[in-house]
Amino acid sequence: MLLFFTLGLLIHFVFFASIFDIYFTSPLVHGMTPQFTPLPPPARRLVLFVADGLRADALYELDENGTSRAPFIRNIIMHEGSWGISHTRVPTESRPGHVALIAGFYEDVSAVAKGWKENPVEFDSLFNESKYTWSWGSPDILPMFAKGASGDHVYTYSYDAKREDFGAQDATKLDTWVFDNVKDFFHHARNNQSLFSKINEEKIVFFLHLLGIDTNGHAHRPSSRDYKDNIKKVDDGVKEIVSMFNHFYGNDGKTTFIFTSDHGMTDWGSHGAGHPSETLTPLVTWGAGIKYPQRVSAQQFDDAFLKEWRLENWKRLDVNQADIAPLMTSLIGVPFPLNSVGILPVDYLNNTDLFKAESMFTNAVQILEQFKVKMTQKKEVTLPFLFTPFKLLSDSKQFNILRKARSYIKHRKFDEVVSLCKELIHLALKGLSYYHTYDRFFLGVNVVIGFVGWISYASLLIIKSHSNLIKGVSKEVKKPSHLLPCSFVAIGILVAFFLLIQACPWKYYVYGLLPVPIWYAVLREFQVIQDLVASVLTYPLSHFVGYLLAFTLGIEVLVLSFFYRYMLTAGLTAFAAWPFLTRLWTRAKMTSLSWTFFSLLLAVFPLMPVVGRKPDISLVMGAGLLVLLLSLCVVTSLMKRKDSFIKEELLVHLLQVLSTVLSMYVVYSTQSSLLRKQGLPLMNQIISWATLASSLVVPLLSSPVLFQRLFSILLSLMSTYLLLSTGYEALFPLVLSFLMFVWINIEQETLQQSGVCCKQKLTSIQFSYNTDITQFRQLYLDDIRRAFFLVFFLVTAFFGTGNIASINSFDLASVYCFLTVFSPFMMGALMMWKILIPFVLVMCAFEAVQLTTQLSSKRNLMIFLTCVLSACNIFFSFCSISHYVIVMSMTIFLVFLNGLAQLLTTKKLRLCGKPKSHFM
Repeated sequence: MLLFFTLGLLIHFVFFASIFDIYFTSPLVHGMTPQFTPLPPPARRLVLFVADGLRADALYELDENGTSRAPFIRNIIMHEGSWGISHTRVPTESRPGHVALIAGFYEDVSAVAKGWKENPVEFDSLFNESKYTWSWGSPDILPMFAKGASGDHVYTYSYDAKREDFGAQDATKLDTWVFDNVKDFFHHARNNQSLFSKINEEKIVFFLHLLGIDTNGHAHRPSSRDYKDNIKKVDDGVKEIVSMFNHFYGNDGKTTFIFTSDHGMTDWGSHGAGHPSETLTPLVTWGAGIKYPQRVSAQQFDDAFLKEWRLENWKRLDVNQADIAPLMTSLIGVPFPLNSVGILPVDYLNNTDLFKAESMFTNAVQILEQFKVKMTQKKEVTLPFLFTPFKLLSDSKQFNILRKARSYIKHRKFDEVVSLCKELIHLALKGLSYYHTYDRFFLGVNVVIGFVGWISYASLLIIKSHSNLIKGVSKEVKKPSHLLPCSFVAIGILVAFFLLIQACPWKYYVYGLLPVPIWYAVLREFQVIQDLVASVLTYPLSHFVGYLLAFTLGIEVLVLSFFYRYMLTAGLTAFAAWPFLTRLWTRAKMTSLSWTFFSLLLAVFPLMPVVGRKPDISLVMGAGLLVLLLSLCVVTSLMKRKDSFIKEELLVHLLQVLSTVLSMYVVYSTQSSLLRKQGLPLMNQIISWATLASSLVVPLLSSPVLFQRLFSILLSLMSTYLLLSTGYEALFPLVLSFLMFVWINIEQETLQQSGVCCKQKLTSIQFSYNTDITQFRQLYLDDIRRAFFLVFFLVTAFFGTGNIASINSFDLASVYCFLTVFSPFMMGALMMWKILIPFVLVMCAFEAVQLTTQLSSKRNLMIFLTCVLSACNIFFSFCSISHYVIVMSMTIFLVFLNGLAQLLTTKKLRLCGKPKSHFM
């Protein structure tokens, strides 16, 4: 059995990893020739301002007094330059946003997890192609463009990472630091001949990364005065820097200024997903080579922003974020970044029609080069008779379009050149996508075949070893045939040879060969399959169809709940009615009513707003008071039972009560301190980390009696959960735990109802590390329902408080009791633990269900089956990769959570230096 679980875990890891190889592979290719416009550029230098986390509406809209928060930028829009909206792509995070801006391509989604300072793949950028680049700003962004740059021409100046403090007195100091250091740099350059000569070269870039707005948005939300005041500070700083540049270079008219943002921000202060508040960012350009404002009487846009911003009379030019990179390169005359997929927005250019046509032609050739390299690479590793080229862009069509474009340039038909080059670019981009996803179908089919095989094998193993379903159906034992193993060996050799001659990566061998032994194991159980079919045929057809429909409906409700949270409410409402559809209501009225009440109460949470959108510390305090009240009731009742309650147990409960009180104090104190902009108090930080560290140890000191141990686990985990809460979600584990306690009782009633065993008193049952295997029973159909309940409660634990499958659902304010200095992985780990706490509570409750229903934890393969079926369903749909990842993660985590739940429920530590022991 241990071997089976190890094998199952390994296979699930493979299935989990497959999604990254199928969907999240790097789009970059190497081996292209640099392309640049052969005509003189309009600018000698470019200044790029990136206001991190700035929403388009926050910059462009007028305040309640009808005045702009950024008067200098608005004046530029009306009198000096061009403006529009830059549309970003998911994930709306700083790293991929800056890569799109500066390198011109949309980075592989999984690269976000590689870290902000490292480059998972080599890529070219505007900075690398420039003669010199000087950059100032965050240590999280600047190094990734300096690392890997050819030569020593990209210079970075960063402040200390500790300055990125969400609880700091004034986050605008991050931007002030950048502006001050740029001024000091130019002041120093006047007295340094070497530096002075460098900054007077052509093809140079100055990059100012302004993080203050993003930091204030996370800390105080975009609707706050802090966020809006920071925009004004940035506007003032940009005005000073522009004035300084013009003065330093003697108003030579050779400087281009670009002001934009890497991503926006939701109303609740987060980003990462595809909400318009995250994907719509400002773009304002002025200076050398940029068109002056164009007055228009009407504009065609689907949104109502122009009227809201009172900019309907100034022409708005929208672009995709990656389009900004070719715009910048054409302005200063450097080669387009080799991997750029941006399309030059020629409407921004104030230059001759010849320059626009030549620039557009260069852009088309640069993207076409990528297409040709990608096609060649794919052709080289694919058998000739299997290779299917991209038919919309054949070699002859490429040649004809390029020849025609050159002819149009020669005959000064510049508008036709631009139109033709755009057509070629769109075809080349489609072709790039085609070859990038060329192997997706092959890999997907292999993984699905393996998926179905594993589900089949696990099901057969359960039926064969842990049920009475096929007992007595067939006792005939046939001699093993050598035909089956020989056939599968031959299939494996053919698959390996096929992959070998195509020079496939080693991972392809895993995905291609894994289904072979899995299906061999399935077909080895052919006798079991025959017996199963014979057994099923003995069931009444109506019963079989009913069970099948119920199981299918349950799985579909689970799947739909990943997309629509209210499906959890529907499921929990159905759960509430369950006792009344069975004989449970007549046998245990109080338990049934409690089940119904708490199911309906828990069903309210999926209907509430996503966590973090409306923070309310009073609800966190209320949840803490409920925990204290519950603790008082439990401790009082336990103290009356002097025979089973000793001083050591009382001390443990008092420690947990004290921990809850301290958590409530830390939450309130931290909130007050942050509101006063005094940062996170050190004592609060120490208490928070100590509470977290002790939350998994203190329960081990409590009694192993079932309800006492479960209550102790709830108290310890609630102390940590309170520290990680910002609003109503603090009540969620309490309601979930109440339902879990009732579940334990009601499952014992269902077991007694089926006549499996006599009812035991729950107050007398103890968790035990080693249990007599003889007391376990075979699996019954009711155990499938229990497994389904477990999976449904786990899904509810994840989505119940709004932790939907997108990055922007996670509120950074949740971790402010632990740290406020930006640390993506530490903050991510804390938020992940917050998500897992309800999971642990559910798994601990299921440990009790297994114990009270005499079901071995080693026989819970149905749990994995239910998860796998859900994952397979989502995988077949090919419509939500993030949900697939969540289901697969849940399936894998289930193994570790089961182990953690066993540890928390069965281990016992002694105080006063006594050795650790297990209760037998």
